[in-house]
Amino acid sequence: MPYPTGPRTLGSSGVHVPPLGLGTAPLGNLYRAVTEEDAQAAVSEALGAGCRYLDTAPHYGLGLAEERLGRALAGRDRSSYVLSTKVGRRLRPLAPGEVADGQGFVSPPPRAREWDLTRDGIRATLESSLDRLGTDAVDIVYLHDVEGREREVYETAFPALAELRADKAVGAIGFGMNHSGPLARFVEDLDVDVVLCAGRWTLLDRAALDDLLPVCERRGTSVVVGGVYNSGLLADPRPGAPFDYQEAPPHLVARARDIRDVCARYGVPLRAAALRFPFGHPAVAAAVVGAAGAAEVRDNAALFTHPIPDALWYDLVDRGLLDSDVPLPTTGV
Repeated sequence: MPYPTGPRTLGSSGVHVPPLGLGTAPLGNLYRAVTEEDAQAAVSEALGAGCRYLDTAPHYGLGLAEERLGRALAGRDRSSYVLSTKVGRRLRPLAPGEVADGQGFVSPPPRAREWDLTRDGIRATLESSLDRLGTDAVDIVYLHDVEGREREVYETAFPALAELRADKAVGAIGFGMNHSGPLARFVEDLDVDVVLCAGRWTLLDRAALDDLLPVCERRGTSVVVGGVYNSGLLADPRPGAPFDYQEAPPHLVARARDIRDVCARYGVPLRAAALRFPFGHPAVAAAVVGAAGAAEVRDNAALFTHPIPDALWYDLVDRGLLDSDVPLPTTGV
């Protein structure tokens, strides 16, 4: 069956991304240490597999993911990949006696995060990211996890990004977060090219369909989907598996297993269905998936192209495992 192919344009920005990209949080040692060799191999494999959209952030390993990504990209043709990073939290050296707060990232560099949504802070944060990445420009900049900071977003942070876009210092601007409600409000009010929404448009969570996706479609804002496995449950639906960074409740484990069992009847791995599902909505331009090494990148790329019959999606709806109003990624053939 056909699957999403070819580059997608982000809003009216002129920035094009492939439908499958690489998320680099694992390269910042998210939950477990990754070797430098595995980090480099993951990036090389992603580029070779056509996953030329690479997303990172200062938050990921307190700059470690950006540094590793920069080393992996050194010497490569800058036009051969699309790069995004995030702003909102600046990194600074630790004060004497201060201990690094990894926030889930293990063995981080001796740095600390601090919020800074001022114009100068946004620019300084981006400049530091460019230094770690070893490049003079990124294609996309997201305001990162700024829910609850709306006043600063409207007064200083988004105007600073809009200024960078107007100056052609970046190609596309937007927001990246785990909460679809605030994203929907920002898209409604502001000239947003793209949002990166993690975990809210998946086989187990339709929240974005109820607020974010309709306004994005109406406003012409593109959506990049992250967290398609809901941090693990849709990759391995077992008791104790994580769902949105916490232990999954039993009812969600049962539902994930039911979806897995339906997929198995059609010879489709659950993860392949989880990767394909978001593309049922026309606002979705791409999905970014994290990987800690070359083997995981190859696996994700293979899953993304796995044939999925339309009957599988209809079966999930008939069994009540997907709501009847959910747009399905069917091929119509």
